Amino acid sequence: MLKRRWAIPLLIASLLSLSTLPAASASPLEPPRPADTGAESSVPLPEIAAHTTQVASGLKRPTAIAAPDDGSGRLFITEKRGTVRVYHPDTGLAQTPLIDITAAVDESGNERGLLGIATAPDFLDSREVYLAYTALPDGAVTLARYDLDDASLKVLLSQEHATYSNHNGGQLAFGPDGHLYWSIGDGGGSGDPFDSGQRVDTLLGKILRIDVSRSCGDLAYCVPGDNPFVGVAGARPEIWTYGLRNPWRFSFDPADGSLWIGDVGQGRWEEIDRLRPAEQPGANLGWSCREGLVVFDEAQCGGGAELTDPVFTYSPRTGSCAVIGGQVYRGKQFADLVRGTYIATDYCSSTVWALRDDGAGGYLQAEIGQTPTQVTAFGATSEGELYVVNDLPGGLHRVSFERVAPTCRITQTANAWGGGLTANLTLTNTGTTPVSGWKLVFPLALGQTIISDWNTDLVQNDDMVTAANAAYNGTIAPGDSVEIGYLANHTGDTSAPERLTLNGHACTIGD
Repeated sequence: MLKRRWAIPLLIASLLSLSTLPAASASPLEPPRPADTGAESSVPLPEIAAHTTQVASGLKRPTAIAAPDDGSGRLFITEKRGTVRVYHPDTGLAQTPLIDITAAVDESGNERGLLGIATAPDFLDSREVYLAYTALPDGAVTLARYDLDDASLKVLLSQEHATYSNHNGGQLAFGPDGHLYWSIGDGGGSGDPFDSGQRVDTLLGKILRIDVSRSCGDLAYCVPGDNPFVGVAGARPEIWTYGLRNPWRFSFDPADGSLWIGDVGQGRWEEIDRLRPAEQPGANLGWSCREGLVVFDEAQCGGGAELTDPVFTYSPRTGSCAVIGGQVYRGKQFADLVRGTYIATDYCSSTVWALRDDGAGGYLQAEIGQTPTQVTAFGATSEGELYVVNDLPGGLHRVSFERVAPTCRITQTANAWGGGLTANLTLTNTGTTPVSGWKLVFPLALGQTIISDWNTDLVQNDDMVTAANAAYNGTIAPGDSVEIGYLANHTGDTSAPERLTLNGHACTIGD
């Protein structure tokens, strides 16, 4: 994973000077043996189409999905108001909630409520469920354990969050090490008003890692001894990773233990992060020194530290507003198409993003479909098949994939020098029907600005480019091609576009 030397706030520098971080093994996480040990899919991403099928309706602002590993085939679905509903593919959505903690939940504002759920690793015996919610009376983000046998709710940990109602995070997941991971946002408002992201004396803007299988002293949980800030004076030892804005959804890849995080941006960049096991402890993901790969608040960049780059960023100029972190597909039904592929979406644009390790330090990327509007979370069955829930009108949808023949191919040539470059793109209609009127949409690499173009009516909006047909080349017959191009300035990155769609359909790239 690419990393850069960036600045570190003085508070962290002073804390680290007071104490030495505990020695860590090369990888504190031991990945479980994956259920599906076959080879990763090699099907080109533009040849994959994602679809959803609604299987249940009537949910009240669903926020998260969990699958108990008890052989029942059920899904547990949280609702913002403080209830948990049960879905089974044979019987549908049960009307009576499995859990009701509405008396404890502050659901004021758009982002408060019951936000996350995870079933205990020993759920079959313990029948315990872990819940993340904003609590009455003041919206404190809260982690609690719920016992299904006696309907008891025991608060384990809470973080004050009264000033603003947004950026609560809320994802819960047990890692491959058996510990519980919990994401919390930076405290809300905008622009990180408490400078939480780069501070380690607060739980805001972090992913935490705790042992909930036992208690230690006055704590209702224990802090694993290999957490990166154990023994650091003034730091919260529960912190696992920091520098996050609002990590609404994260997940672990069961095959290799990688932690995938969807961190919602301030307004310029949405980002997806991947941390392999050895990279996770103490990883600094940059907020609010930077948003995505761009400096956001230079005042948070004083000193020197290593920030971990996101593996994928996109701008709201795509019609997006909030990344909904997804999961790496490890099921069996569509393994030949998407095994090992990370699938995510966006709350506003509903674009389905597919990312796959290219084996050379980078990631292949493509837009492979649309989800229903306002998806809030992904979930997977115990067999690894994917589902999503959407906020309004409140449905549960099964995700499926199929192989399709792309209807367009793009070949690119470029010539770069100093601070400039020229790019020529050939658009070929690989479908069976004529293209009549076209728009080619693609993101430019960071720092590229188009100066002029030819054979197209081109508009750049931040990083996003829309190249429409000229008056004389709007029709492309099957097998025929159109050539377009542009002249651009650059600040060092001369790479060609990696993701292109023609009239909304993903194009293959290359010969």
